[in-house]
Amino acid sequence: MSLSAQTRPPAGAAAPPLIEARGLTRILPGLVPVTLVRDIDLTIGAGEFVAITGPSGSGKSSLLYLLGLLDAPTRGEVLINGHPTHLHSETRRARERLSTLGFVFQFHFLLPEFSVAENVMIPMRKLKRLGTRDMRARAVRMLGELGLEEHVDKLPIQLSGGQRQRVAVARALANDPPAILADEPTGSLDSKSSEQVFQILRKLVDDHGKTVIAVTHDLEMAARMDRRLHLVDGMLADP
Repeated sequence: MSLSAQTRPPAGAAAPPLIEARGLTRILPGLVPVTLVRDIDLTIGAGEFVAITGPSGSGKSSLLYLLGLLDAPTRGEVLINGHPTHLHSETRRARERLSTLGFVFQFHFLLPEFSVAENVMIPMRKLKRLGTRDMRARAVRMLGELGLEEHVDKLPIQLSGGQRQRVAVARALANDPPAILADEPTGSLDSKSSEQVFQILRKLVDDHGKTVIAVTHDLEMAARMDRRLHLVDGMLADP
């Protein structure tokens, strides 16, 4: 499997954390403000496989979206490769997401009118690094490495749930980001498909040096990951 180049820093090199949170807080305004995430400090380095766990409503997805620059904090900041992002324009934040962060969600969110390959090409089109022929070639190669070589020109509706989620993983990897952020990536899958997706994520970490951060309710899966961040009421707590 050769989905991407290694992203681990050279041995002995002093590198900043890939993702760092400082005093991260997210509050929904209103007559009764709701605090989703409160005063979180953490660092996540290259090549880590991190689980985010906690009861429903504890702020797991909110934390993931803040780390992934999908939401802006009310207070605090997120640093990517040591660089603060809280003062970035939305255009620059979008560029950072496209180049540094790939996303996989519980539901695949593939566009039904586009083929499998075309769905994988969407982030490449937005980043504009490659021409159309090279984008297509990369999408087909990645899908082949995920066991989907026979399905590149099918529509998403023609695939099983597990196959669609593998397409979503390929899309997340389209621009070769160093980090993949996954929100319940196996939550809608049967046990066999869940294990396939987990093994793909595991391989991305072990063989390709990717950082994977995954929200999960599956404590057995979390136990097989390298590190666990447990949230209670929007704050980090002991598991």
